[in-house]
Amino acid sequence: MLKFHQIILRKFIFLFFILFFIVWAILYYWSKELYIVQTKDALLNNIKIISFELNKDSNLELLAKKVKQNLDLRLTVIAQDGTVIVESHKDKSKMDNHKYRDEILQANEKEFGYKIRHSTTINKDLLYIAKKYNLTGKIIYIRLSKELNSINKQISSLGLKIFIVLTLFFIAIFMITYKISKQIEKETLKIVSFLKSLTKKEKSTYISSDFSVEFSLMTNLLTKVSQILVKKEKQKSKYTNRLQASNQQKDDIISAISHEFKNPIAVINGYSQTLLDDEEINPIIRKKFLTKIYKNGTKLSDLIDTLRLSIKLDSGQQSMNFININLYNLVVDTAENIELNYPKRKTIIKGNKGIKIKADPALFSVVVSNLIENAFKYSEYEVIINFDEKGLDIIDSGIGISQKNIENITNKFYRVHENSWNNSLGLGLFIVNNITKLHNFSLKIKSVENEGSTFSVKF
Repeated sequence: MLKFHQIILRKFIFLFFILFFIVWAILYYWSKELYIVQTKDALLNNIKIISFELNKDSNLELLAKKVKQNLDLRLTVIAQDGTVIVESHKDKSKMDNHKYRDEILQANEKEFGYKIRHSTTINKDLLYIAKKYNLTGKIIYIRLSKELNSINKQISSLGLKIFIVLTLFFIAIFMITYKISKQIEKETLKIVSFLKSLTKKEKSTYISSDFSVEFSLMTNLLTKVSQILVKKEKQKSKYTNRLQASNQQKDDIISAISHEFKNPIAVINGYSQTLLDDEEINPIIRKKFLTKIYKNGTKLSDLIDTLRLSIKLDSGQQSMNFININLYNLVVDTAENIELNYPKRKTIIKGNKGIKIKADPALFSVVVSNLIENAFKYSEYEVIINFDEKGLDIIDSGIGISQKNIENITNKFYRVHENSWNNSLGLGLFIVNNITKLHNFSLKIKSVENEGSTFSVKF
């Protein structure tokens, strides 16, 4: 019978080779296919550029030489009857008729023709892309090709790099696994020896371990094995509670993240769906929608950094990017984005359009977004937003908050259980409160239960 570390070693080596070659093969062939697709796209783009030059009555022979010298590509221009008009790598008069070449036939039926084959003209393997154009009333075919040798060299180089990285990665995993298996074996043998001593009723035997929490717990229980029947349930209950607390904290974090990410994702989905449903949408509106999608995509990236504040806020290590921002524009943009999720609800915005404050735009946007979103969630009427040089007030006529909860609502992971308040407040208002502090602002909350709340940021 094999030892513990020997079993792990053998199984790991077996799985190592299987996983290594599967992962390497997948990455290599995926990268190869991706590179060929990119090469095809690049050749098509070059063909489009060349077609513009042809429309300008450019010198075709000179153009072919430039393509060869500058792009290291082979250019062939072919007439509709298959006659070669221009060729960058060979005397066109000595070339065969190209009418029935695979890429030319495909270009007649599809958007472009594509073929990989050996060229007898220049005696090399090439990737061909051909596209049909109407030049001054005549049909021509513009064909570009690239040597597969250069493509294969790049793919081989990439494959080698992937191979080296995977090798180093699996070697590191192997060393870590082997070391851990030896340590586990050592601790296991110590426990087995202790259990043997228990069979001899040597209850004074003491055992301890600092290898891990699990082994420490196990050895502590074993030293008190005479009382195991009495204490087992208590310790099991303690461990279960600790696990539940850990899971609850994880759920709180996930809930907070989804709360923060919901608005920009909804905006992106909303505008994207509109663009997909209406292919003939006005170009100006299309540009506006795409701008909104871009801005909210950027906001998603900013939110990731913002959520990290829950770790950095207490230490005061969060960096800030203070600039002058237009408060009216920020409030209007944020409110419009949130209203997409509440189509029957409106915000009433009152304030001077020229007011500017010095703040971090990404972080302060999180403050405004959280407060407006909460106002929408917990009231059924309009949300009023007032602002001036002294501060920003967000007023709702919702369910309100009790005084006890107001005192604790900005604590990390604190959740208001009454009145069905959403558990996203466990992180949202914590972030809001701490961002305002980083700006040397202050957050004030006034609320009357069943009447409404006012969240104020004082500058």
